[in-house]
Amino acid sequence: MPAVTVENTLALPRVPLPDPLTAADRPVVSVTTAPRALEGEGFPVRRAFAGVDVRALDPFIHMDQMGEVEYAPGEPKGTPWHPHRGFETVTYMIDGEMAHSDSHGGGGLIGGGDTQWMTAGSGILHIETPPEYLVASGGLFHGLQLWVNLPRAQKFAAPRYQDITSSKVALLSSDDGGALVRVIAGEVGGHAGPGSTYTPITLVHATVTPGASLTLPWRTDFNALVYVLGGSGTVGAERRPISAGQLAVYGQGDTITVAADARQDSRTGGLDVFVLGGLPIREPVVAYGPFVMNTKAEIITAMEDYQAGRLGSIPAAHADVRAATPDA
Repeated sequence: MPAVTVENTLALPRVPLPDPLTAADRPVVSVTTAPRALEGEGFPVRRAFAGVDVRALDPFIHMDQMGEVEYAPGEPKGTPWHPHRGFETVTYMIDGEMAHSDSHGGGGLIGGGDTQWMTAGSGILHIETPPEYLVASGGLFHGLQLWVNLPRAQKFAAPRYQDITSSKVALLSSDDGGALVRVIAGEVGGHAGPGSTYTPITLVHATVTPGASLTLPWRTDFNALVYVLGGSGTVGAERRPISAGQLAVYGQGDTITVAADARQDSRTGGLDVFVLGGLPIREPVVAYGPFVMNTKAEIITAMEDYQAGRLGSIPAAHADVRAATPDA
């Protein structure tokens, strides 16, 4: 899992060690295993939030681990043109590359450690596909896509696109150098990531070397989730076992702790986790396919607006690419 790596983590700014006398480590409430599914034109995903109480996820709606899969030549797949309204999509690439285009002129190509952040807001059409040369050659593909809810007041915000390259990500080290912490959005120990958010959230990709542990200071008013991208270890001060494809939900407290098992398989080499949390919105959520609104009536309106072409149009350069139905 390359994403962003460094030769010497000890040369990076350190995540401050919390005071054990005043900082309470968050307990682990649950550990669930993400089921496998197929998305878009048939690429494999794991549904990270399946089986988790939606109240524990707020302000997040949905998260897929895309891959990890080694494609043969001609096999790489993406998604056709489809609409969104009422939330933001955050696509984080670890291995391989993905191209994005949308009806508001946003888009680009992202590879290892890059993030595409699309605010659908009032409505947008977009497409995500592997580049042609990657389709021809095949190769390793691995990433995440997260859906972040928008509060009622921002449901109809103007669509926007953020291209967050790997060079912009804030890089930190645990105190002993045993973990590399990549801050994509929000703040960890006074160090801010580049992502600009409507909803206050923090997103972190951390790699913990075998036998090492990582404790992150975490806003007490945020929820806290840890999803394992690869490797095995434990979560919480109670050292609850966790492995690839599992999600830990934490309770209340000041810090989040994860630790890597001393022995890892040769392919992963360590514990890779995606750590996320945010300020709960605590508003009604009605989600249907690509729309996330507050009421059923707003969902119906979104579908009508899409069918009437009011969410945007496919650019002429992409007119030959088929569109998806709104409930895809």
